[in-house]
Amino acid sequence: MSAGVACAAALAALTAVPAQAQESGQRTPHWELKDTGSSAVRFRGLAAVGRDTAWVSGTQGTVLRTTDGGANWRNVSPPGAGELQFRDIEAFDARRAVVLAIGEGEASRVYRTDDGGETWTESFRNTDARAFYDCLTFFDRRHGLAMSDPVDGRFRILSTSDGGRSWKVLPGAGMPAALDGEAGFAASGQCLVSAGPRDVWLATGGAARARVLHSSDRGLTWTASDTPIPAGDPARGVFALAFRDRTHGLAVGGDYRPDQTSTAPAARTADGGRGWQPAAEPPPAYRSGVAWLPYSRTAALAVGPTGTDLTTDGGRTWRTVDTGSYDTVDCTPDLGCWAAGEQGRVARLEG
Repeated sequence: MSAGVACAAALAALTAVPAQAQESGQRTPHWELKDTGSSAVRFRGLAAVGRDTAWVSGTQGTVLRTTDGGANWRNVSPPGAGELQFRDIEAFDARRAVVLAIGEGEASRVYRTDDGGETWTESFRNTDARAFYDCLTFFDRRHGLAMSDPVDGRFRILSTSDGGRSWKVLPGAGMPAALDGEAGFAASGQCLVSAGPRDVWLATGGAARARVLHSSDRGLTWTASDTPIPAGDPARGVFALAFRDRTHGLAVGGDYRPDQTSTAPAARTADGGRGWQPAAEPPPAYRSGVAWLPYSRTAALAVGPTGTDLTTDGGRTWRTVDTGSYDTVDCTPDLGCWAAGEQGRVARLEG
């Protein structure tokens, strides 16, 4: 069976309801845990390159890489980074990756490797005590952005045009004023996402309203739209975004506190984020990561500490398909879907 046929068959099985899968004799794809040997680490950063290759980043300054589908993981952490929290990682292939450490002041840093993690270069260190960087994204192998919580009343955007080797702060004139208490969530590396060569979206919470900001010029100018995902508390808002093109997107979030319920934790847009509609049947709890499935215009996965949910109708309805704890999820064109989270958990979609 060719790779393309195998991917199509697996996707068909995943998007079928259980009874249909049983009648057709299909195995329902599932998360298969991969032993990372890092049970003390929480991986909130994930970059899926393919079914064989993936990178994860997390607490204790940890970066791991696999090139054999998760059978083996190599610790490729930057030297001397043990006190850092790597919350986002973006990889171009098995050798080139950019990782973001989060935190106040100089705790926010960016590192890049061109040799599979053998060596790293620190390409950015935040020197503004008021800034706190949360997420980064790349439009292509050269152009990318990182975002910080508001400084002087506006979200701060960092830009690179050389693949993360150097960075500059963009002018703030094109950024709308932040709401009182508004910030991003460094929960899954998906609070800043891009689609195509110029479009980028930024997710917020913590204020009276949870918003999504959109730029169509690589971060120079932005517009803001309200979402139906509840906010009004520092623990609530939009935690993750996914866009399959420049118009169709998904937002997930809620309240990350385990003792609090999360009403309406998912929304969708079909106009590039100008308007958002709540899911008619949302996930049952807070979700921190979301990813579209390849070869589908309507299927996506959302993950969180209490489970994984699947939509097959573009985010209108969701159903729980797994109860394992994951913080982030990422998929590649060869159906290399991966998830990562607490206690060193990393899994690949099998089926």
